[in-house]
Amino acid sequence: MSHFNFRQAAILPQKSLPIVSIGLGGIVHDAHYPAYKIAGFDIIGGFDINAERAAEMKEKFSLPIIYESLSHATEQAPEDAVFDVAVPGSAITDILQQIPIGRAVLIQKPMGDNLEQAREILSVCRERKLLAAINFQLRFAPFIIAARDMIKQGLIGDLYDMEVRMQINTPWHLWQFLFPLPRVEILYHSIHYIDLVRSFCGTPQSVYAKTMNHPTAPDLKGGTRSMIIMDYGDNPRVNVMTNHSHAYGAQKQQSYIKFEGSKGAIQIRAGLNMNYPDGVPDKFEYILKEEGKESQWQALDINGSWFPEAFIGTMASLMRYVNDETDSLPTSVEDAIMTMATVEAAYSSSENGGTPLLKIEQA
Repeated sequence: MSHFNFRQAAILPQKSLPIVSIGLGGIVHDAHYPAYKIAGFDIIGGFDINAERAAEMKEKFSLPIIYESLSHATEQAPEDAVFDVAVPGSAITDILQQIPIGRAVLIQKPMGDNLEQAREILSVCRERKLLAAINFQLRFAPFIIAARDMIKQGLIGDLYDMEVRMQINTPWHLWQFLFPLPRVEILYHSIHYIDLVRSFCGTPQSVYAKTMNHPTAPDLKGGTRSMIIMDYGDNPRVNVMTNHSHAYGAQKQQSYIKFEGSKGAIQIRAGLNMNYPDGVPDKFEYILKEEGKESQWQALDINGSWFPEAFIGTMASLMRYVNDETDSLPTSVEDAIMTMATVEAAYSSSENGGTPLLKIEQA
């Protein structure tokens, strides 16, 4: 067992702000509200276009108010409320145009369905002076906070290699809204890893990618397998590899995020993706070079997981920014636009194809 002690939890605001939900779908049920309960955040009300769904959420989470309309929610919300927007990407712009000027907004990813919509969202946020962040919550998963702390302390040295591998069997039927969409895997899943890589390595110089469908999911047209190479020159080497159709039992499934440096390495099992939505336990392992000693892999106990604890961090960082407790907003729309640009580059690379082989003339 490790003798190191690394930070694993997001820094909470000194003053919590009230939360008003716009959209009360599955992600709010599964992650937002459980996370806010752990953090002690105060949810004062919500709105959803589906009144039946809203009533169910009111009963389950004891919401004080269900607003009758979006305008009712924006007009009745306290001036210091944070609007927690969890709606399809294509609906974000219209909603932001109805948020009062200068208010705080946390927007569920993705930042629109494509780069054009992302630019519109950014433009509206600037015009309305919104304090806006995108809910790229993987950055705040406890195992990622710990990895970032280790790397910041220089324990694994210079980062040479970062790799994400998902060889899993994803139950796509849980998200029926994805089936008619032209973009699925990169935009709704691998975007987490693209954003995570950017948080450690910055925005890449270029992207090489291929995303494709799978014969076992013919109705899902937006891709269920992807290979993404994010180009940072000679170092670090960065790959994101996903196959959501590994339907051969749990034994050979993989769900890991790996960091390799000049002095050590970290490998994390993100257990949520395996046997979803129940998941399997996360695992955090690391190895550090010690002069004159044979290095051994060690385990670090992690408290909490991606769901729901990571969702504390995105909301907490926005509240702290609004409160002037920090001048940093890691997932601001100004930063998130570059994650969306990287996603767009991946799709462009996939559509344009690889370099054709040169013909070899037979003698």
